[in-house]
Amino acid sequence: MLAFVRDGDTVVVHSMDRLARNLDDLRATVRSLTAHGVMVQFVKEQLTFTGDDTAMATLLLSVMGAFAEFERSLIKERQREGIALAKQRGVYRGRRKALTADQVTELRSGAAAGRPKAELAREFGISRETVYQYLRSPSATPVTATLAGTGDPDLTAGPGSVLSPHVRSGRPPGHRQGRP
Repeated sequence: MLAFVRDGDTVVVHSMDRLARNLDDLRATVRSLTAHGVMVQFVKEQLTFTGDDTAMATLLLSVMGAFAEFERSLIKERQREGIALAKQRGVYRGRRKALTADQVTELRSGAAAGRPKAELAREFGISRETVYQYLRSPSATPVTATLAGTGDPDLTAGPGSVLSPHVRSGRPPGHRQGRP
């Protein structure tokens, strides 16, 4: 977005914490945009910055930005505490592995045979970056893959099963990998 805005444009942002991760980044981003003639409007805080801002506008940006950064850090801290408590109870196990141990072996043999990584990614229903992560990791943790993401252990894919990539990944057909 920052590369596409032009003089006279208005950037409308829901909240200050959506534009930047910390106060320094927020100030720099707003200063950069307003220097190029772009107006920045924050909906939640009901603030607008045009470039010819007063000392009061600068103060409000700093104070509100500091509160947004503080609020974000509190949320992250609560999240870390919640995850730690869930791990102690044995409830939190993290994200499920995309491939089973057999699939990782098949992936590595395909890569060793010289098959393109993009082709392997499409075949297994994972992104190319995930292919590279599996190739870099020393070993794979076996995970039971369930058919069509049902979670039913009676429908697990055993050795020699032939699964289409969308069933293998638990995603619907046509699901795009990575960012849109």
